[in-house]
Amino acid sequence: MNLLEKERWIAEAAEKFEYERPEALLAYAVESFPNITFACSFGAEDVVIVDMLQKISPKTDIFYLDTDFHFRETYETRDRIAARYGIDFIQVKPKLTPEEQAEQVAPELWKKDPNACCNIRKVEPLTRILSQYDAWITGIRRDQAPTRANAKKVEYDTKFGLVKFNPLADWTSDDVWHYIREHQLIYNPLHDQNYPSIGCEHCTRPVKPGEDPRAGRWSGFDKIECGLHK
Repeated sequence: MNLLEKERWIAEAAEKFEYERPEALLAYAVESFPNITFACSFGAEDVVIVDMLQKISPKTDIFYLDTDFHFRETYETRDRIAARYGIDFIQVKPKLTPEEQAEQVAPELWKKDPNACCNIRKVEPLTRILSQYDAWITGIRRDQAPTRANAKKVEYDTKFGLVKFNPLADWTSDDVWHYIREHQLIYNPLHDQNYPSIGCEHCTRPVKPGEDPRAGRWSGFDKIECGLHK
């Protein structure tokens, strides 16, 4: 399939699945791209997709970016989900340890240049793992941030050079939590402590009443994305 044919296929798939249930798109994704992976951050959206994938294609690879700076609750959520489903999550680590980063780049880099820290601990590891696949699945939703408002259910990820599936793109937060409660899913307990979006411990704070759901990420910086999504 040349680039023009791929673009046409993606556009047709995006249109076809715009109003379909996420499970239908996931089934189509894993059938169309056996060499596909799901990027899991153990947030609310991602535990939903984990549950759906286990019912549709339990052998599909699921990886997570271990920045070394996650909350204790995030690691515990990972372990509880792994035990429930019998999943062997693929751990993807940065090339530099926190100590090496502090020595070679800067101590507490996230305070000085959070973009540089994200590039080292998230973007480079993601680029490395995605180079092994033909397509990937994410849990992004359009109403999470202005940068995600135009996300399609199926799109070509020009940044990483592969097909990207966003089965929950049109879901609301209420849709996500309805599924979690209906299916009694394990989720990160920080969500119950005013953390709607959970990243690294150094760069995430609780959200105050009336604030944007992503206001707790990189608070004090003009930054709302870590660089994983365009």
